[in-house]
Amino acid sequence: MGEEKSVMVVGLEDNQHSFYALEWTLDHFFTNYNSNSPFKLVILHAKPTPASIIGLAVGPGSVEAFSAIESNLKKIAARVVEKAMEICKAKSVNDVVVEIVEGDARHVLCEAVEKLHASVLVVGCHGYGVIKRTVLGSVSDYCAHHAHCSVMIVKKPKTKA
Repeated sequence: MGEEKSVMVVGLEDNQHSFYALEWTLDHFFTNYNSNSPFKLVILHAKPTPASIIGLAVGPGSVEAFSAIESNLKKIAARVVEKAMEICKAKSVNDVVVEIVEGDARHVLCEAVEKLHASVLVVGCHGYGVIKRTVLGSVSDYCAHHAHCSVMIVKKPKTKA
């Protein structure tokens, strides 16, 4: 019986930076190993709650708005999972677990690391400046400081003009 593989969690959002991070991770840790990668791959998409999108607004139409936002968030999550699976399949990586967990991405990823006993967490980087990062918050920055494992932040190279 072989050793149990270390778990690598890749946090995935619906943006080019996240998908680049997934592709980079597959190229460097999975594609060249056939099925002998030292890691078990878990791709995790944190689906925001409708309440986090609309806040605590109540009033006429809020139920309809809540339902519409929930429906849209589910469609986005399904699209993220579908694209992740397409990327994995294109790179011949078939041994992968994909999960959707509702909540704030920062907390969802750190909790998943704990639950799965992950040894590595991979996240993409938007490349925000200091002001945007301060106002919007940074998932990668939060995870780098709070996840109980190594955190790899994959930056998409800037294209030269």
